[in-house]
Amino acid sequence: MTPFPLKIVTPDGVVFDGPAESLMVRTTGGDATILARHMDYVAALGMGLAIVVADGKRRTAACIGGMLSVKNGEVTLVPTTFEWSDAIDVQRAEASIQRADRILHDENASSTDLRLAEARLHRALVRKSAANFK
Repeated sequence: MTPFPLKIVTPDGVVFDGPAESLMVRTTGGDATILARHMDYVAALGMGLAIVVADGKRRTAACIGGMLSVKNGEVTLVPTTFEWSDAIDVQRAEASIQRADRILHDENASSTDLRLAEARLHRALVRKSAANFK
């Protein structure tokens, strides 16, 4: 496949900067796959897996929030959170799922607490899914 320049930048710094053959991410409108010569494109990111193919090798990550931009063949991914699958702490994600579950089953939880617990649960499930993706 023909490579294209891909840069992945988070608030913590540059995660990836080099040629890639494909990028698949979850946008707020659904999954998007970027290949070389993709038309100019901008999208808000949702919560889901990101799959980067570079040098013929596929790497998976949890990708949450942010923006995707394709401009003149250069692709920039600016997620709020981006964690490669091999760096995800599955025990931490599982603990977060359990904390969120307790709040979601608490009859006295406020609507704000419930919304925050739902978001925590979703993020933790994405991380766990990315860590277990084969």
